[in-house]
Order: sequence, then structure tokens, then C-alpha cells
Amino acid sequence: QVQLVESGGGLVQAGGSLRLSCAASGSTTFSWYAMGWFRQAPGKERDLVAAIAGDSVTTTYADSGQGRFTISRDNAKKMVYLQMDSLKVEDTGVYFCAASTKILPPTARNYNYWGQGTQVTVSS
Repeated sequence: QVQLVESGGGLVQAGGSLRLSCAASGSTTFSWYAMGWFRQAPGKERDLVAAIAGDSVTTTYADSGQGRFTISRDNAKKMVYLQMDSLKVEDTGVYFCAASTKILPPTARNYNYWGQGTQVTVSS
């Protein structure tokens, strides 16, 4: 079992930056899980933004965030981060942290545990 709590969302102007954090807790070894950040805009599906494997090195990004977003993790602290730079209005949505026992799965259905989400709003 893994419990996840996101933080760091907020309101930011286009072109600005935010850093999201996800704190994990539970008895299972954190490095066993791939971790992902998902975004859900109103009326839309929950889409992968970025994911990172348990080795803290292997990553994958959605095209929309490539070059602007950076995912990282600290297994000792059981933390996952998403640094978001050059934010755009279309980055607006609720951002969820999720854990998976699979290797960097790209879809939400392959993630076993979810946080409650944190709102990110990018204004023009």
C-alpha cells in the first residue's frame, strides 16, 4: 500500500514556473514503484505528463511537456517532483501523482495508487 499527497499547485502567469511535490508513505519499498504525474483538465481524461522509474534515471514525457517539465524523485525521502517551466494556459488542470508496479506505463489504468490532486491554473 502507498499513500500519496501532492502539494505545490497554485495560480501562475503564463511563462512562469511551479514545482509540484508528491510525498509517499506506506510500508512498501518506494523504489519498487514507477511514479507518474497526470493532468486532468475539466471535461477531459487524465493524461500522463511525465513518469519516472524506480531507478530515478529512466523517464518519459508527454510531447506537451517535453523540454519544459522535469520529473525527479528522491527514494530516500519518498518524494517525487515535477518542475514545470515556461507554463502555458493549456497546462491548466488538476495534477495527480500516481504509483505503478509496472515499468513506466503511459496510461492511468496501469497505475495502482493515486493522490487527491493539486490544482494548477495558468493565466494569460
